[in-house]
Amino acid sequence: MSEAYITRIAKFLPNESVSNEEMEEYLGYINGKPSKSKAIVLRNNGIKRRYYALLKDGTPTHTNAEMAALAVTDLFKNDADEIAQVDLLSCATSSPDQLMPSHGSMVHGYLPATGPIEVVSPSGVCCAGMHAFKYAYMSVKLGEKQKAVSCASERLSPVLRADQFEDEVQQLLRLEQNPYLSFEKDFLRWMLSDGAGAFLVEPKPNAEGISLKIEWIEGCSYANEQEACMYMGSDKLPDGSLKSYKEYSASEIQDQSVFSIKQDVKLLGEKIVKLGFAKLKDILTKKGISMEDVSYFLPHLSSYFFESKIDDFFNENGIPIPKEKWYTNLVTKGNVGAASIYMMLEEVFNSGALKKGEKILLAVPESSRFSYMFCLLTVC
Repeated sequence: MSEAYITRIAKFLPNESVSNEEMEEYLGYINGKPSKSKAIVLRNNGIKRRYYALLKDGTPTHTNAEMAALAVTDLFKNDADEIAQVDLLSCATSSPDQLMPSHGSMVHGYLPATGPIEVVSPSGVCCAGMHAFKYAYMSVKLGEKQKAVSCASERLSPVLRADQFEDEVQQLLRLEQNPYLSFEKDFLRWMLSDGAGAFLVEPKPNAEGISLKIEWIEGCSYANEQEACMYMGSDKLPDGSLKSYKEYSASEIQDQSVFSIKQDVKLLGEKIVKLGFAKLKDILTKKGISMEDVSYFLPHLSSYFFESKIDDFFNENGIPIPKEKWYTNLVTKGNVGAASIYMMLEEVFNSGALKKGEKILLAVPESSRFSYMFCLLTVC
């Protein structure tokens, strides 16, 4: 088999960064009032800035597919003609612009210079970006592709806007119930961000500068054991099952904001760390890797609240990793879902700080139904 290397990384962030104080100017005020949960959530998640692909009046500035295409295009900024050599486009998102056609096909539509090529669209949430990456990695490693691009992007800001919840709030008011959305619905409004990232994967490292050799990519799902924790386009029933939007009437979808993103916060806190990072310990043992071998640890975090939980787990299980080896950009970029790990690695890769021989461990937990992806890279 061939080897596979990340030779370039690029990202795209829409518009200017948005501060905590400005968020509701973009997302709006539910029932005309500031959110009661916003301050609590922001204090716990530690996010200070994020990006939205829309203006304050809700006017969109970019589609999801367009942002992904702009990140891919940036991979070839030094030689625009080189994009014609790409032979695979592997695109992931949890927030496609439409149900059909596939997200990958829509991204390809913004990239006519690539010509007719293979396109795939892994679905999912945060792990989807790693699934797209693994498909590119395996295609290159098998010798089937020579210049594979994987990308991940999110555009969730439109479904976070207050007008998506107003009908439900008004219905609650008419029923004289407490006129606020449940914490499960309001929780994610203050965490999510828009943007895109892209990797170029090739069978040979760069002749000059650095590349990242892909040592392995491992994934695991606990959906056979756990009910859904984060969901959209459905509602959770008392027995833990999901009722699809297809089973609601048009008025019910609107009145109950079925297409809002919901998070079972209690289940999240109980499961997200101990399930996935126990699996990481098993993977490291199987691969013969010690945390002492790792120079950089890049965990995708939805909130800094989980940083100490992960650290405690590592220490309790005999696989400590010093905090100086950790790197995350959650505070300045927000949670960009499937694209977060791309943006973190882009900053490290293009920082000028990496030295040949150093190892980078990527960890991506996904709370939707508890899936995890891990990857080890070597700087070369």
